Amino acid sequence: MTVHDLLARLPDPAVLAARCRAFSLLDSILDDGLPTHSFVRGWREGVDLATMENGSGDQYAVVFDPAGVFLYGFDHECDATPWREEPRSHWPGLLDGLPTPLAHYPSAPEFRFDGFFDATVCAWRETGSARWACGPVEFGGGESDGADWLFDLLADGSPEAYARFAEDYYERPVDLEAVRSVLRGAPLTRETVAALSPAADFESVAVTARALDHPVGAPAT
Repeated sequence: MTVHDLLARLPDPAVLAARCRAFSLLDSILDDGLPTHSFVRGWREGVDLATMENGSGDQYAVVFDPAGVFLYGFDHECDATPWREEPRSHWPGLLDGLPTPLAHYPSAPEFRFDGFFDATVCAWRETGSARWACGPVEFGGGESDGADWLFDLLADGSPEAYARFAEDYYERPVDLEAVRSVLRGAPLTRETVAALSPAADFESVAVTARALDHPVGAPAT
């Protein structure tokens, strides 16, 4: 899968944002010290930011701007890595056609390493558009931009896919029904949190959930 395949699998922006918030909440319950997925509401005025970092130099970010959504990923070992040559250079066409209202994001300091926008995958969707788009990138047989594994979980979004990821990444069983509850946006309960992580402090998790605009169940009486 390259970015061209990814475009057809990405959901509408509202669904994508909800999915990103749920991944962030789930990760914070399973490992509040170093979650893989994060979501920042109000990263910029009126703009939210979802990120993923796997701890091995690979990452993605999804910017939710009133003007649209800008998404990028970086796989440091794929064919499209800017590090394939010196000085670093993007894969031809990577940012061509990026709409003007979103065109400043590759220059955001948070997305640059040593003054360069390290990216192998880029996609976007302007507000009001019915589809996702990308630049006119082309790949030969066997060439990859990392979209397959970087965004497979985000594109899938199912409880089963998240549970498989979490069990592999955190190396422990993960309660599928608890994952399902969080992903469908059900009010967070002590039982759900305990099923995911018996040692997690519910009140702390509840603060995180509210910051992510995830509902929290009323305390038992």
